[in-house]
Amino acid sequence: MSDDTSTPGADAARGEGPAYDPAAEVVELCRDLIRIDTSNYGDDSGPGERKAAEHVAALLDEVGIESRLYESSPGRTSVVARWGGTEGDPLLVHGHLDVVPAAAEDWQVHPFSGEIQDGYVWGRGAVDMKDFDAMLLSVVRARTRAGVLPKRPVVLCFTADEEAGGHQGAEVLVEEHPDELADCTEAIGEVGGFSATVRGRRVYLIEAAEKGMAWMRLTARGRAGHGSMVNTENAVTDLAGAVARIGAHEWPVRLTPTMEVLLATIGELAGTAATPENAPALVEEFGGAARMLGNVIRNSTNPTMLNAGYKVNVVPTEATAHVDGRFLPGFEDEFFATLAELTGENVEIDFVSHQQPWETPYDGHLVDAMTRSLLAEDPGALVAPYLMSGGTDAKHFRKLGMRSYGFAPLRLPADLDFTALFHGVDERVPVDALEFGARVFDRFLGDA
Repeated sequence: MSDDTSTPGADAARGEGPAYDPAAEVVELCRDLIRIDTSNYGDDSGPGERKAAEHVAALLDEVGIESRLYESSPGRTSVVARWGGTEGDPLLVHGHLDVVPAAAEDWQVHPFSGEIQDGYVWGRGAVDMKDFDAMLLSVVRARTRAGVLPKRPVVLCFTADEEAGGHQGAEVLVEEHPDELADCTEAIGEVGGFSATVRGRRVYLIEAAEKGMAWMRLTARGRAGHGSMVNTENAVTDLAGAVARIGAHEWPVRLTPTMEVLLATIGELAGTAATPENAPALVEEFGGAARMLGNVIRNSTNPTMLNAGYKVNVVPTEATAHVDGRFLPGFEDEFFATLAELTGENVEIDFVSHQQPWETPYDGHLVDAMTRSLLAEDPGALVAPYLMSGGTDAKHFRKLGMRSYGFAPLRLPADLDFTALFHGVDERVPVDALEFGARVFDRFLGDA
């Protein structure tokens, strides 16, 4: 097989190798993946990822790529395959197969239809993240059929359970099958490479950091009794006070190196220097994307669930709440010290999921390759790093020492509120953005 790494357009222009279209299948691959319901309810009550994993394995097998399936519990299945050349250390490219649930009655189209409407592919997973799974498969299949492999070896990984913390997917691979990944030095996954429009310029955001995750269960215990009597050890009162303090707390602005670079880029467009004081105003330049970026310049705590009592005239012994906490790289100690003060002495904290933040320096060959591949398809754009407010499987893969980035490229309309589509109703991705992403990722794999 050829190890030519030129782009297909350049191949055709110079007559140097087979022509192929990396985006030829991307739309239909995305639609097919969406039609496989892989809803993750946070337990094993959903359909699991087995059917989607077998589908991916079959697509790889069609072009002669052997894959291995790993199942952590019945139906919770991940796929791993090796592909590419032999020069250098392997690059891990990972995407997850599960999606969050969707209520069909809330949607304009059925969430598992993969319908094309108004120039978009609609369905649960269209942006999180069966779009990237489809891009990757389309590029890999096109390059393999044309005999145009990247020089670098690539580990392809499609995981289960990312939407519930990756404990039955990426974590299992890292802890129980590290031999599949141990020689990988760098990793590419979600969520990055998508565009936002700021003052008329497209800015592509590459994920170079993630907040840490602290999904917490708060428990208050008191003295049970009759609701008509004095009770100074009321668990509901203690819990409600803690939840109110946590939810109302205004966390101070804290800028990590990644966000300093991004805000400096936006500051240049806005004609001002970026500072912690004007950081919130610069984030607002992103329009709808400020919903996510506004939460990556400070730690955050959002109460999400409450449970207490069983009868109106009975003071219960116990009350519980859940809080979604996210903390910035380098500010873990401040986060947990403040949380302890807000919670108070009478409320215990247990972790449902506790995962560390990470931040990768925004430099090196991989960053250069991502930047070149984007600018080759969109020459007038800007490219900058950002810090992700949520969590991805990168938290697990980084335990093996990999430099990690989020790069699932999409060129998006300026008026699309893209970040609202993550876990939202009417999730959809533009058809031309899928095709753009496949072309960009093809260039990237040839250069990485």
